[in-house]
Amino acid sequence: MAPHNVIVIGDKCTDKYVYGECKRISPEQPVPVLDKTETKERPGMAANTELNLRAFGINTVLLSQREQITKTRFVDSNSGYQLLRLDETPEVSRIANAELKMAFMHMNPDAIVISDYDKGYLSEDDLWIVCNNINRPVFVDTKKRRLFQKDNVYWKINKKEYDDLVQDHLPDDDHLIVTLGSAGALWNGMIYKPEPVKVFDVCGAGDTFLAALVYKFLKTNDMRTSIMYANKAAAIAVTHPGAYHLTKKDIESIGEKNEGN
Repeated sequence: MAPHNVIVIGDKCTDKYVYGECKRISPEQPVPVLDKTETKERPGMAANTELNLRAFGINTVLLSQREQITKTRFVDSNSGYQLLRLDETPEVSRIANAELKMAFMHMNPDAIVISDYDKGYLSEDDLWIVCNNINRPVFVDTKKRRLFQKDNVYWKINKKEYDDLVQDHLPDDDHLIVTLGSAGALWNGMIYKPEPVKVFDVCGAGDTFLAALVYKFLKTNDMRTSIMYANKAAAIAVTHPGAYHLTKKDIESIGEKNEGN
């Protein structure tokens, strides 16, 4: 089968990890001192979602802001404990209509994925306009508090985001997926539980879940199957440190697990 085409829209960032050894307390203030040993950088937020989609062999175009958002995490290498996270978030320019039109000129997408971290690239109006002017599946992961019902739009949010929603702005149950961490995912009145794994870091697990969900749905058009597959993908992501995107070996292992079930 030819690979699917997907346009990804949303805020991106650089996830920066400063690793070091923490062996002493500062004499100036009662705070730990981190002796840096290495620094790593990875694409985060919408960029991490795009990388995971590419790992599944999907052709992608990413529409995102020009401004640089950076999340820097200071981590003790011995314990894996995160001592501090420093966010640098400038004022972000909004998406322009021409950007989406240009993307459609270069790609005939099978689906749209919106990874909206609500940093300013997409306003509520932008989200509404994009979803209501596209006649193919749209998958939305958003931190906004007002959602809406549209037959081709599927929402993926976590439990905290669900609790913060304005309750009179909800889509139908079969268009809303709520991830519950280690408890699995809620969809259409049912909870789909994942296999238990040892969690190392949940950073970026939602991006992995979303990408796997989209990939499987485009192949099967079956949401139940897609959620169970996405659970397996996210379970792999949380066993790795930092924002992790799947490898070919990871994806092959998910296939083997499916065959086992």
